[in-house]
Amino acid sequence: MIVVTAPTGHIGGQLVQDLLEVGVPVRVVARDPARLAPGVAERVEIVQGSHRDPAVVAEAFAGASAVFWLVAADPLSASPDEAYSGFTRPVLDALAAVPRVVGISALGRGTPVAGRAGHVTATLAMDDLIAATGVPYRALTMPSFMDNVLWQLTSIPQQGVLYGPIVPDLSAPTVATRDIAAVAARLLRDDAWTGFEEVPVLGPEDLTQNEMAAVIADVLGRPVRYQQVPGDTYRENMLQTGLSEGMAQGMLDMAVAKNEGLDNGVARTPERSTPTTFRQWCLDVLKPAADA
Repeated sequence: MIVVTAPTGHIGGQLVQDLLEVGVPVRVVARDPARLAPGVAERVEIVQGSHRDPAVVAEAFAGASAVFWLVAADPLSASPDEAYSGFTRPVLDALAAVPRVVGISALGRGTPVAGRAGHVTATLAMDDLIAATGVPYRALTMPSFMDNVLWQLTSIPQQGVLYGPIVPDLSAPTVATRDIAAVAARLLRDDAWTGFEEVPVLGPEDLTQNEMAAVIADVLGRPVRYQQVPGDTYRENMLQTGLSEGMAQGMLDMAVAKNEGLDNGVARTPERSTPTTFRQWCLDVLKPAADA
């Protein structure tokens, strides 16, 4: 039995489908089971509640062969550390008792900016907490997600602009969430690994923001350009979307760190590279969403 937390999100939802397709028994932890993808509820065991609740995870993790751990950071948390480590601390004993854990993390460990990278710094600290329990743990470390472009389904078609805080000419990796789910599914089904390791998960190419805008324009068949948002403006935009002061500052700190090479510290190898190019992702995901 494999337990999947956050099963209604981009990664968790695709992971559940991947596991079900190969006949693996799945148990999910969901606050709102009604948000599960159509047809999933009938095929999985459901434990309703939050995976920061020790009583919920005690039920969910019973008899599990592996656990997928993803913290969807509460935008109202006082700080990124509270959002990640604060969420995880109450259930560390339960995580320590399962055979294996695969978690969602971020690139950056070992880079000069890792200690001041906002949400990434907090995520790496959460990994250290989990690893310190002694549970076999694989932290999937990722750059920015291609799927984040979906947040701009209004501005891209209507304004022809892709906005962001990243400098226009910085070449960096991205990754599709469907490929993250595929890597997680493989590791969750593999009972041979032990210890703690980070597993970088990189898309097959590095692109600048200007190059990404050009790909989007070509796929959508309309002009699209990239416009960098100043840091203060970006932080204010985060506040306007409902983030707390601490979480908004954490987003800005992460963006500044990415501009200083946070995502560029790991070399791409065949083992670390995933198949979905940004162009293919735009054809498969962005264009249907924009045309809907």
